[in-house]
Amino acid sequence: MKIRVIAIGSVKESFYTLAINEYAKRLKPYCDLEIIEIADEKILDKPSDKELEMVKDKEGEKVLKRLKDSDYVVALDLHQKTYDSVAFSTQMSAMFIKGQSMITFLIGGSLGLSDALKKRANESITFSEMTFPHTLMRVILLEQIYRAFKIMRNETYHK
Repeated sequence: MKIRVIAIGSVKESFYTLAINEYAKRLKPYCDLEIIEIADEKILDKPSDKELEMVKDKEGEKVLKRLKDSDYVVALDLHQKTYDSVAFSTQMSAMFIKGQSMITFLIGGSLGLSDALKKRANESITFSEMTFPHTLMRVILLEQIYRAFKIMRNETYHK
């Protein structure tokens, strides 16, 4: 099983890096994990709405170049479908059973995901109606993927 996380923006805080590395280590027995960091675009002071859309579009183009037609893409997008941990585990299991060789999760930058990325996604989900920093979202996503594998295998952790 292969899981890829493509995230816009870099992780600057060492405590996030430590948490990301810890969950990446925990996931090794369950899947091949690849994390790709895409540089975010610079935002001008007091940008117009059009300039903000252009920034998201440029970031989206960079991500689209990394996707393959065969990737099953899950966009993390506010105000989308929510799962509890057990349902998320069931959904991930169903993706693998359907023969998806690569599940790719997309995490947007500070402006979110471009419309092109949202359209490319096979599925869009959210983990909360709350807004989180995109770097923290990496930690939350990896923890939930780890939890999902533990649930799939009936291993203790998720209770």
